[in-house]
Amino acid sequence: MRKGTFFCIDAHTCGNPVRLIASGAPALKGNTMSEKRQDFLQHHDWIRQALMFEPRGHSMMSGTIVYPSCSESADAAILFIETSGCLPMCGHGTIGTVTAALEHAMIQPNTPGQLILDVPAGQVRVEYQQTNNKITAVKIFNVPAYLAHSEVVINCPELGELVVDIAYGGNYYAIIDPQPNYAGLSSMTVDKLLFYSPLIRQKLNEVVDCIHPLDNTVKGVSHVLWTGNPTQPTATARNAVFYGDRAIDRSPCGTGTSARMAQWTAKGKLNVGDQFIHESIIGSLFEGRVEAITEVGSYPAILPSVQGWAKVYGHNTIWVDSDDPYCYGFEVK
Repeated sequence: MRKGTFFCIDAHTCGNPVRLIASGAPALKGNTMSEKRQDFLQHHDWIRQALMFEPRGHSMMSGTIVYPSCSESADAAILFIETSGCLPMCGHGTIGTVTAALEHAMIQPNTPGQLILDVPAGQVRVEYQQTNNKITAVKIFNVPAYLAHSEVVINCPELGELVVDIAYGGNYYAIIDPQPNYAGLSSMTVDKLLFYSPLIRQKLNEVVDCIHPLDNTVKGVSHVLWTGNPTQPTATARNAVFYGDRAIDRSPCGTGTSARMAQWTAKGKLNVGDQFIHESIIGSLFEGRVEAITEVGSYPAILPSVQGWAKVYGHNTIWVDSDDPYCYGFEVK
């Protein structure tokens, strides 16, 4: 029996996949995208599992669904789905979705060159550049980002003691800077990142609470951001972001870049107006900037922006049959 048929637009943002589900998505209950995210997780999460995990996806797969706006000021709304769950915010996913949706006339901007989007983490503003029918750059003015915990000490098997900062940029990131037991990204293989990251994430979630002051459904360290010296001449810093169970972000990570800028600002390494060029594990770049200072509850915070690009590479019609033993996907661990 056919459970659903989904027409998808496949793209990548600076190397990391974005699968935009253009048709077949369910209607969601709720007045905000945060409420609709909860409805999706409770009643429709099989769609995420079927379309993101193998055999129809893979460990790095990220996806989105475009919905009508929840607020009068917005042009549209986005729900983020990936192997790690249904995220409050996704930077590379927003850049890829805006690119694919505009190039396929799925979103009609109220103001050419600009968008306002409702997302589960709040509302983001977007500026985009266009040449003919191609979107060449997308700049996200992200939700406020802040340093949630500074210098949390944990013990990681094999590595030993690590000192970790935790910052929010739309998701909560454990940020691991070079220190005595971690020499930087150049000292780590991808296999080691995949081994250590879930252990570190688990330990941090056992010893610290991360709950967003304005939305208690946004909680817990979900991503681990390893830092190191850049290899690209224009880059400020380099990172590799772990998410899900076996994923390393191929893009520089938009919410991770926002979290990193919040960390650097809190520690006096960035000021308002400063540029922050973030390099991914494959060498692709996002251009970040500290736009302004603000607050999130009682926390000092920044308003970050992140700019990148995406490329659409194909269309994909996927159907999911209930008699398929792998109807809901799987992941080899």
